[in-house]
Amino acid sequence: MILKSAAEKCAALRAALNTGKLLRFPGAFMPLAAMAVEEAGYDGIYLSGGAFSASLGLPDIGLTTLSELTTITAQIARVTNLPLIVDADTGFGGAINAARTVIELEAAGASGLHLEDQQHPKRCGHLEGKELISTEEMCQKIRAAAAARHDKNFLLIARTDAAGVEGFDAAVARTQHYIAAGADMIFAEALISAAEFKTFAAAIAPTPLLANMTEFGKSPVLSVDELTATGARLVIYPVTTLRLAMQSIIHGLNHIKMHGKQTDGLIGEMQPRTDLYGMIHYQDYVDFDASLANDQVKTK
Repeated sequence: MILKSAAEKCAALRAALNTGKLLRFPGAFMPLAAMAVEEAGYDGIYLSGGAFSASLGLPDIGLTTLSELTTITAQIARVTNLPLIVDADTGFGGAINAARTVIELEAAGASGLHLEDQQHPKRCGHLEGKELISTEEMCQKIRAAAAARHDKNFLLIARTDAAGVEGFDAAVARTQHYIAAGADMIFAEALISAAEFKTFAAAIAPTPLLANMTEFGKSPVLSVDELTATGARLVIYPVTTLRLAMQSIIHGLNHIKMHGKQTDGLIGEMQPRTDLYGMIHYQDYVDFDASLANDQVKTK
């Protein structure tokens, strides 16, 4: 499969945003999950810091490193034509660190990222105990990140956790400054109702709003139609694929322990080998290898 270039993916994301359609970006914590997202027909892929850290057996409290995030970003970007938005947490430090984060993730093939206004070490956006940096410090990070972009289509998203810390109005006020500093989109974390999403989207228009539809959080799980009505322009499902996968893994392991083998019922819940091979383009590699062997024979 011939993949689009990073620049083509960035341009495609910008063009899709300009349509006014609500874009859907499920989370992918590994390349194979990203391929499943593309095969299912979604608009893009989201790399969640929470899902990624959990996949490493770590809590989402700022323990992962930029190099680890860059590696998984490149691994996901190289297997899909969909644009990839990356959760860059607090940018791994101050303004200059945020600039380097943009440089590294853009070079790895991401089409955009978001930075948040929490202090380091950060916490999951739907938990208590969050502390924020000042508005000006966040604006410095955004300005540095915007200046560091090579491709101006690379999407710079500012996330605010202020709604749950300083209140809804303060969160809106903060994001007005973030937009002025160069943010292309706003991610308002942990809004508690469809009405709040709608009010927030109207307050920052025409800058687009990203909605987080994580499960077990403070925000209600809204449908595509409900989110469209709020004026949100992009929705992420950050940890959904990880939660589905882990629950299936736990179920399967317990099933084998109980029954002593993989029963027909359990096998029926698995992805067949042929489907897996189709998703990873197994035959393409076999054909390519055979063509190389034929070329070698011809040159002798």
